[in-house]
Amino acid sequence: MKKLYLPLAVLCVAAFAPWAHADTVIEEIIARVNNQVITRTEFQRTMEAMKNEPPDRGEPEAPLAEREKNALRDLIDQQLLLEKGKDLGITGDTELVKKLDEIRKQMNLESMEDLEKAAAAQGVSYEDFKQNLRNNIITQQVIAREVGQNIKISEEETKKFYDEHKEQFERPEQVRISEILIPVAKTPSDAANAAELEQEALVNAEAKAKQVLDSIQKGAKFDEVAKKESAGPTAAQGGDLGYFKRGTLAKELENLTFGMKPGQVSDVIRTKQGFVILNVTEHQNAGMAPFKDVEPRIQDALYYQKLQPALRAYLTKLREEAYIDIKPGYADTGASPNQTKPVMMAEGSSDKPKEARKKKKKLLLF
Repeated sequence: MKKLYLPLAVLCVAAFAPWAHADTVIEEIIARVNNQVITRTEFQRTMEAMKNEPPDRGEPEAPLAEREKNALRDLIDQQLLLEKGKDLGITGDTELVKKLDEIRKQMNLESMEDLEKAAAAQGVSYEDFKQNLRNNIITQQVIAREVGQNIKISEEETKKFYDEHKEQFERPEQVRISEILIPVAKTPSDAANAAELEQEALVNAEAKAKQVLDSIQKGAKFDEVAKKESAGPTAAQGGDLGYFKRGTLAKELENLTFGMKPGQVSDVIRTKQGFVILNVTEHQNAGMAPFKDVEPRIQDALYYQKLQPALRAYLTKLREEAYIDIKPGYADTGASPNQTKPVMMAEGSSDKPKEARKKKKKLLLF
């Protein structure tokens, strides 16, 4: 079963201090962002998560020491973006439902209840997991609306990048393949007529595979049939298996697929998993990839190249409009010299300490 990986700087778990009373949870505040706080527990969990979290979007991973140095900055960034999302009326409700359903399908689970059980089995709070996903959705939408839509990539920039980095676009001969897998039903090994049942299951699976192939030959779209009929792990993606270079497939399959034209569909093929139908969706020759083939990829690279400094500038602006206070000993590496530090007012009511003592959860102020 696949694991549920929680987003990095959004975990908030209460810390039980050994010196505290048994029914009291102590939370030390290390930063205030407007009316919200960041606790030492959140900060520690973020630091711990950084040791195992992979880099995003295939980008080079920054050294751990650098990421740890920016941990508090990232938590403050997120809080500022969440507040901006609230101001913009962004809830992430619809996208959250879609994302949870995608995760459910990736884990081959039947229902959302099964997803919740899977989270519990891995020691993950399902409500926290959903909130973390919602936070990520909101922050990404704020970034796209407030920063991303202002980034423009010209055709001249894209062509210049292509001309200056041609070595990056050299590629070997390869084919892109999709599959439809029709499995053979399992037969109990202890059945009295196991051999007969196994043969019957084999015949039924082959018959179904031929029926599926016939529907494709009569005009049904391969990817739509794959989503409906395939038992393979890539069914949800229309059966797409990705690209294969020469030497990476079994010789028989290599000879077959490299000899097929794009759009051509194979006959039914017997494999250990059952019966497979293959579709070659692309056949790329060795050499320099044409500009039109890699243009979207170049545009993405240039977009993210421009996004980072633009996002940093935007977050600096948000800091200058906010009240942020950091506990001595901690540093916000994204701080602006133009930030305004809040003035803490003395408590005017003498009964507030008594009120605080009644609470089971206390906040250690700085």
